[in-house]
Amino acid sequence: MKKKSENVYEIPETGKMKVPGIVYASEKLVKNIEKDKTLEQVRNVAKLPGILKASYAMPDAHQGYGFPIGGVAAFSLDKGIVSPGGVGYDINCGVRLLKTGLSKKDFLKQREKVTHDVMIGIPSGVGRKGKFSFTEKEIKEIMEQGVRWMVGKYAEKKDLERIEDSGCIKGADSSKVSGKAIGRGRNQLGTLGAGNHFIEIQVVDEIFDKKTAGAFGLKLGEVVIMIHSGSRGLGHQVASDYIKKMESEYGFKHLPDRELAAAPLKSKLAKDYLSAMRAAANFAFCNRQFMTYKLRDIFKKHFGKKIEIVYDIAHNIVKFEKYKIDGKMKEVCVHRKGATRSFGPGRKELGSKYKKTGCPVLIPGSMGTFSYVLVGTKKAEELSWGSTAHGAGRLMSRKKAMQELTRKEVESKLKKHDVYIEAGSNKGVVEEAPEAYKDINEVVRVSSEIGLGKMVAKLKPLAVVKG
Repeated sequence: MKKKSENVYEIPETGKMKVPGIVYASEKLVKNIEKDKTLEQVRNVAKLPGILKASYAMPDAHQGYGFPIGGVAAFSLDKGIVSPGGVGYDINCGVRLLKTGLSKKDFLKQREKVTHDVMIGIPSGVGRKGKFSFTEKEIKEIMEQGVRWMVGKYAEKKDLERIEDSGCIKGADSSKVSGKAIGRGRNQLGTLGAGNHFIEIQVVDEIFDKKTAGAFGLKLGEVVIMIHSGSRGLGHQVASDYIKKMESEYGFKHLPDRELAAAPLKSKLAKDYLSAMRAAANFAFCNRQFMTYKLRDIFKKHFGKKIEIVYDIAHNIVKFEKYKIDGKMKEVCVHRKGATRSFGPGRKELGSKYKKTGCPVLIPGSMGTFSYVLVGTKKAEELSWGSTAHGAGRLMSRKKAMQELTRKEVESKLKKHDVYIEAGSNKGVVEEAPEAYKDINEVVRVSSEIGLGKMVAKLKPLAVVKG
């Protein structure tokens, strides 16, 4: 790997690589990236059919399944492929930011009561069922209509303009989702899940761009809520089903890694996977909407305040997007695996709400550290298919965290930072300790300096709910 310029490294095109690898990271971040198989995975993705420009790794990159987490790649529609490993098992794992209209002082008076109500009201943990249960017919409608299905009862019409794709990715087909996947998801709407998923109550601690912060509705000192969750068991099963189908139909001996099982974009199997993936993504948008519905109830009960959505954005997804390539606008198939869309102003995908400002980019830290709001840039569209980081990125494996840390130690450190935590398990606290993650401030600094996203605001945690 060669340093091309400040914060930009290149893996030259060698062997079966069809394009180079590009890693956006500082020297400090590169030292951590080199410790696992991230660079090998960047090279492997560069060997896939129809890949365009480069195989990219964002500043938070670390080893994943097939693609590195923090990996971005685009494929031509003629010769390219779609790979579930370029999306991940948690389809449309994403982040939603809500604003409360509360001051930090007002929230702190009831912090423990409110956090406990959130913990009780929104189930978390592996396989946990929610309080919303639907028939198979209703689940299919939810997968195809997304958040539109919820308007009038669980969502307001104006919520739609504050969600990526208005909460419904077109082309979803529930008939391409297995009965087993639907069964796993039927009782999981409105649930948080486990692992790195969380609900965090934060305060806007610093504003870097007053004009854009104003357009996003963010005010210094205001309490906000961040939700990080995805498509739960339904999305996991969709990924499992189609990885198996692609291995069966196309094999994997021709691939640099079995985990990169793929299907040609023109094939029926690729089209079926994309239809199922979109259905799972719409399910995830609705999952975060059900949690928003519960949070609105809780905050109204305690404070009489109305919660509004700032934005909701996916970071595990495949999208068909248009970019200027060799002077012409061309549609390509973009895989983002642990990477956030970062479009600059003017893109039609942003709708009326954020078309003038650019895309709100939500980058959570780990509990006890800051999170950030950025805004997308035109430069990101040139450098990374309109993408940037999705979080801090793991530094320590979950197994190592469990070996080296204790719940008591983590909670003690959080208390020093004035962060209150409620969690359903020791595992949920220890595995997601701040020490297990890279430096979010460094990740965001690099993203901003390169131009992958421009910093808008910094958010400080006040309370965290974990599985």
